[in-house]
Amino acid sequence: MSRSMLFRVLAALVAVSSLLMQPVAAAQQSEPPRPEAGTGPGAPVPDPRPGEAFADPAVAALQRTATDVQRELADLSGLVEAAAVELGTATRAADAARAERAAADEVVAARQAEVDEFAAALLATQARPGGLHVLLTVDGPADFLQGSAMVERMRADTDATLTAALDRQEAAAAAERAAADAQDTAAQRKADLDRRTADATNRAAAVSSEMRGRIAETDAAVVAAQRAQRERNERTAANWRAYTARLAEAGITPPPAAALRDPARLPPGLRALPGRDGPQAGVAETVLTGGERLLVLPAETIAAVDTAIGALGKPYVPAKGEGPVAYSCDGLVKAAFGSVPSAIGEQFATLAPVPAADAQPGDVVFIGPTRLGVQSVGVVLDGRTMLAADARLAGVVVTDLPGPDTVVGVARPALGPRPARPVPSAEPGGLAWRCGSVQLPPRGPGEAAGAWGGYPNGLIPPAALCRIGVGAHALRCDAAMSYRAMAEAFSAAFGRPLCITDSYRTFAAQVRLYGEKPALAAVPGTSNHGWGLAVDLCGGIQSFTSPEYRWLAANGPRFGWSNPAWARPGGGREEPWHWEYTG
Repeated sequence: MSRSMLFRVLAALVAVSSLLMQPVAAAQQSEPPRPEAGTGPGAPVPDPRPGEAFADPAVAALQRTATDVQRELADLSGLVEAAAVELGTATRAADAARAERAAADEVVAARQAEVDEFAAALLATQARPGGLHVLLTVDGPADFLQGSAMVERMRADTDATLTAALDRQEAAAAAERAAADAQDTAAQRKADLDRRTADATNRAAAVSSEMRGRIAETDAAVVAAQRAQRERNERTAANWRAYTARLAEAGITPPPAAALRDPARLPPGLRALPGRDGPQAGVAETVLTGGERLLVLPAETIAAVDTAIGALGKPYVPAKGEGPVAYSCDGLVKAAFGSVPSAIGEQFATLAPVPAADAQPGDVVFIGPTRLGVQSVGVVLDGRTMLAADARLAGVVVTDLPGPDTVVGVARPALGPRPARPVPSAEPGGLAWRCGSVQLPPRGPGEAAGAWGGYPNGLIPPAALCRIGVGAHALRCDAAMSYRAMAEAFSAAFGRPLCITDSYRTFAAQVRLYGEKPALAAVPGTSNHGWGLAVDLCGGIQSFTSPEYRWLAANGPRFGWSNPAWARPGGGREEPWHWEYTG
């Protein structure tokens, strides 16, 4: 075998060695594509709420369907992501093999020049040095012995070099074959991954198409339910206005609450209203000409119900919702009656209780059941309905009074406060409920809780959200108000508006994005964008080292906004632009 062939075989051996090491190094150094998920790494977060947390059975059935599809899409997303990683590894390996082969060719050329130079030097001697040549050219016995030893060493070195060259020849030939086999395997693997990726993309498109059809049907059902709710709200508001108009027609001016607290000493023309345990305090009735009986409520109670009626259709928020933009269930009661406590537990503890059978318009009803503690409160309108900021319906609505097994108490604010009484608490170990729906804990550090209200991710009615004042961007109302405040502070600091690219993301938009980029986009129904609790920002904030990001990292938490731990450097999926409302 020629020396040039020997060098080519050795170069192939080096190429194979580099091929085995290169994919790992490349995988560590290459930058991943920009993620667009808005979710942390790992499995998508399913919606853990039970069916009764939803607005109606049809929506609950949709949620089960959505959860099944989310799981399917999550499996598909994992397949595509794994295929992309394998494809990248195979491609980098093939590229490394080609690069090493090119480098080996350059080494061969350089070594061949050295070999040629050495061969020319040997030929210049006209013969191989031997003992006789040494004897004829030395000056004495010592030189002869030294020269003979040198010749023997040269002969041994030459033999060893030849033997080593032959050994390397055999090893390099095997390495060359291995390199060729490795390249063929990489090419075959690349073709297989191309087919798998194409198949996964096609299946993602098929699932996306199927979901669009399901979502269209569900969206129509949600719209119909909202329309029916608005009509019910309007009928109830009209009935209440008819009642107050009837009082005026009868010439009755509602008395102050203090005047009705003693059933035995009512204003002229009024009489006590019978109750379960005798005459009721805080309300009265009058008998009109013709025998018509007309309920008379205190002026403060009528004003409170007027306020609550005026809030019909306003959005629901889980906490500290005292209006006028949005309400929580206890926040609505606080806004209506003014002097009552803000928190539902304190309202139950201090408002004067009355028998549930004696409930009258303007009373407040506390809702359980007992195993959930006092988890909601509403304003009684009549014997069948109440007005409440209802989490399931995601707004201030007229809804049915719950059954006796769900009512944990009724109170009459017109009677004034009473010494505190014990408040039923939820049984340990269960889900936390508030205002008719499950209240979930945060998913992780700096991350929003996720599911709220009675609608699935991305299918929240527009009436339950609030605009933030930039284009069509909207969020849950408490998040929207906090965002506005944060944006004003940012503008004061930088002299320009806070830049935003994404806020609430509908389910249809999530499905469309997933169909376009199944390896990058979030599985539909899993991102906090679909709960109206996340934004994607721009204008410098998309870089961890920018002044804008540093300002937001320092000031965002005081407005309730956080860049989740998973989205920060080293968190698993770096998304400096993604911020969530944690309250």
